Amino acid sequence: MKITVIGAGNMARGIATRALAGGHTVTITAKDADKAVRLADELREQNHGDGPVGAADDLAVDDADIVILAVPFEAAKQLAASYGARLNGKVLVDISNPVDTSLDALVVAPGTSAAEQIAAAAPPQARVVKAFNTTFATTLAAGEVHGTPLDVFIAGDDEAARRKVADLVRSGGLNPVDVGALKHARELEGFQLLHMALQIREGGHGWASTIKIIAS
Repeated sequence: MKITVIGAGNMARGIATRALAGGHTVTITAKDADKAVRLADELREQNHGDGPVGAADDLAVDDADIVILAVPFEAAKQLAASYGARLNGKVLVDISNPVDTSLDALVVAPGTSAAEQIAAAAPPQARVVKAFNTTFATTLAAGEVHGTPLDVFIAGDDEAARRKVADLVRSGGLNPVDVGALKHARELEGFQLLHMALQIREGGHGWASTIKIIAS
């Protein structure tokens, strides 16, 4: 698949690493074009898999099978609105966690989520999926924690879009967990708020922990 990652930070790096490991074509685009080029060059040099990687301007969105908003919540919402009809028919992945600066609370009102607000800002035919918000960048780069593949929780109202994101996740060596409708992004974002808060407690996990479902 053709994956366009919007953003060039640590989460963009981690998700692109997994997509390349799965053999997908990855294009990085960002507000800072030089940063996008540097990230693409670094990923290419690290040779994470068979997939090609490059940097481009935002026209890369038009040719993508999956567009990943690897930016903070407010920026993601603005991008969903500004791209407008160009996102119709696209699988649009929101990875954000709408938390305050102290990692003590969500900044969205009860009964909604960042993903649902991004879906409302996007055009009606964009297929918004919540994914990767419960995984930290360092663990994504490795693909595992202590030899255990990461779980990636996926929520969205379009079943085919969820399957496509699950295929991306699985191909990169991770375990997709389909939780159903987009409204369940509320629980995923609350879940990750606690996960993030635990990192700053005494004896925290150094941003290298993961949330895992284990069944007998």
